[in-house]
Amino acid sequence: MNETDCTIVGASFAGLACATALARAGMRVTVLEKKADVGEKLHTTGIIVKDAIDQVAILDGLPPELVRRITGVRLYAPNLQHVDLAAPGYYFLATDTPQVMRWLAARAEQAGARIAYRALFKGAKRIQSGFDLGVFGTARFLVGADGPNSTVAKALGLGVSSKFLFGVEYEYSGVEIAKPDLLHCFVDRRLAPGYIGWVVAGPAGLQLGLAQRLRGRRRPAVEAIEEFLKKITPIFDLRGVQPTSVRAGMIPCGGIVSPVAARRVLLAGDAAGMVSPVTAGGIHTALKHGLAAGHAIADYLDGKREDPSGWFVSSYPRFRVKRLLRFLFDRFQSDALFDLLLRTKLVRTAAGIVYFHHKGVFDPETRRQESGAPEQGHASDALRRADGAER
Repeated sequence: MNETDCTIVGASFAGLACATALARAGMRVTVLEKKADVGEKLHTTGIIVKDAIDQVAILDGLPPELVRRITGVRLYAPNLQHVDLAAPGYYFLATDTPQVMRWLAARAEQAGARIAYRALFKGAKRIQSGFDLGVFGTARFLVGADGPNSTVAKALGLGVSSKFLFGVEYEYSGVEIAKPDLLHCFVDRRLAPGYIGWVVAGPAGLQLGLAQRLRGRRRPAVEAIEEFLKKITPIFDLRGVQPTSVRAGMIPCGGIVSPVAARRVLLAGDAAGMVSPVTAGGIHTALKHGLAAGHAIADYLDGKREDPSGWFVSSYPRFRVKRLLRFLFDRFQSDALFDLLLRTKLVRTAAGIVYFHHKGVFDPETRRQESGAPEQGHASDALRRADGAER
């Protein structure tokens, strides 16, 4: 029977980061991935913020051909008037996300992790030393990094997300646009209630999509995106151009689930609800906390610290301010008001905070304020190690 120190369910950003840290610490790690390829059927636009590049060591050496630098944002009101936003020295990276995932998987395997493809996790039984995973053997620790409908969470009685955005994205090959160095964002309550539409030039092609808050009766996103295409024709004319691929998926927007951990098991990434309720960005937090979780679990299994399902998850972001902003955006979004206020200092300031805010989930002071609890020494140490241990 296969025995592992830690089994991770889901070769996601969080899962692969956690596996890499554990393997580098000398642990026996297996990642169970239900797909045949980590790069297929992805549900993310794949934009990485500058903070992640600066802070997350696992991204060192990211091949330049897999990314495209985006230096600012062009924000469009519902009437298609726009303002350009930028912050000195700040940028985003649009990515060839399938290839980035394959690159991260290769790094995890190079570190010594084993990735089992077409491996469908069906449940776990607690035993004295950890978990009996049936055909997958036993594990001393279990990590659920298997998305917002986490099977690990359901199997072990942990929390699951209940508030979602639903996004659809088309990708086009060989299409060029004006201002390819900008992330083009469109506000339209009728087509994208509770979120935005977007157009961005990535390294593998043009990406165009929208997401909607799933509340009450809404026009399906797959219908709304066709109307969105028509609306933006004066700016981006894609009539007659067929997308080369289509992505769609649920995006949690309600904050961290509860409970997010139990004895010898914790959730990470989207499974934990670790996604900004406002921007729907989750790659940065998934990588950062995935690495830190790997260090924390390794220390526990080596007998150096107590079970991280208690102390480590106290470092997870609580998103209190962002959940409030989500509540306000859901209920008070107004196209007419946005048209009127687009060029005002109020909108520029608010948009600048949303897109270019440098502090946040991993700033110790902000984390203390958002969690309402004193910073835990063990947790902050694990996060610092995730910053630099792999460099």
